[in-house]
Amino acid sequence: MGNCWTARIKAESPYHTGGNLQYVSNDGNALSGSSSGKVSSNSVPPTPRSEGEILQSTNLKSFSLSELKTATRNFRPDSVLGEGGFGSVFKGWIDENGATATKPGTGTVIAVKRLNQEGFQGHREWLAEVNYLGQLHHPNLVKLIGYCLEDEHRLLVYEFMPRGSLENHLFRRGSYFQPLSWNLRMRVSLGAAKGLAFLHSAETKVIYRDFKTSNILLDSNYNAKLSDFGLAKDGPEGDKSHVSTRVMGTYGYAAPEYLATGHLTARSDVYSFGVVLLEMLSGRRAVDKNRPSGEHNLVEWAKPCLNSKRKIFRVLDTRLEGQYSLGGAQKAANLALQCLSSEPKFRPNMDEVVKALEQLQETKDAKSNNEKEILGDKKLSSSTGGPKHRRRSAGEACDGNGASASASVSYPRPSASQLYT
Repeated sequence: MGNCWTARIKAESPYHTGGNLQYVSNDGNALSGSSSGKVSSNSVPPTPRSEGEILQSTNLKSFSLSELKTATRNFRPDSVLGEGGFGSVFKGWIDENGATATKPGTGTVIAVKRLNQEGFQGHREWLAEVNYLGQLHHPNLVKLIGYCLEDEHRLLVYEFMPRGSLENHLFRRGSYFQPLSWNLRMRVSLGAAKGLAFLHSAETKVIYRDFKTSNILLDSNYNAKLSDFGLAKDGPEGDKSHVSTRVMGTYGYAAPEYLATGHLTARSDVYSFGVVLLEMLSGRRAVDKNRPSGEHNLVEWAKPCLNSKRKIFRVLDTRLEGQYSLGGAQKAANLALQCLSSEPKFRPNMDEVVKALEQLQETKDAKSNNEKEILGDKKLSSSTGGPKHRRRSAGEACDGNGASASASVSYPRPSASQLYT
């Protein structure tokens, strides 16, 4: 797999996360964002190219292997938060100032990602991650705290996101992962949209290229942050309309024109956002081979229903009944439909998506009760909110063709797979 080293670090290699094999392409920009999603106007130095320049130019903390062993209880199995092609992610602790590792249970919780020497992702990709996330900051991007480079050991230290991924909350069942309410889903979608809008801004010009539920992490207050920038690319410069690149990503999320031509634009991310918004509205995965025939691809199955008042409820997650109004559901579904337009020019930009989601939350269609949900963990009563709607019966298809549906809802592991070209 070739690598292109320009004024901005670029590297490509496989990276495993969220159960899907991915290729990685990391870029770095020395930028910072404010809480409003704006990029700092402060001047920044050009992105360095060599390893030494990268490590010296960032404000990241350099940890020793010994410190991270202490922080993670020597990488004990019961400290593992997750695993992927990069290696394993461990729970650890550092002091309140973020300067040194501390004993477990004291200080600030962190997530430590350790490179598996036999894994897919190598040193160049580790270095690109440091370069990229070490210089790009925004409230809706996961924060990289530091790194460890010692002999053959390569580790990354991130802020800990206690509520895990959006994917788990939407598709996993169990006492820990309760179904997200309508209000929280709209809140998460807004936060994720702000992260993408920041990346697409004129100052940043980065195309994320791998927007999906497993890459959206949630903090304790359900604030969404984008993670895993492995496929990020610089946007087109000058009078260029797109970036030509190898087709990479995850089936079910990639925009159709990108799959067909390899032409990448910010509107490619908008399409992926539409897929994720549809997943949040429906509680279904983008690709699910365990669904009945005709329902494997969420977008193809749901699209005919999104602009129909009569059919829209066949798409909406039945666990959300009573939590939304008809108007709110229609507005959210219409936004998803616009993002999923087969013609990129008809898709809104992410600033417009953010504005639409903010307006949705400000209206009676999405009156926020987030404090009650977060602090009290109380379920919204099904007797409040919008009108009651019957559950979709087995055999009732979205497009009316009579395709059967499962009588019981199941949430298998992702069947979406890596794109190869």
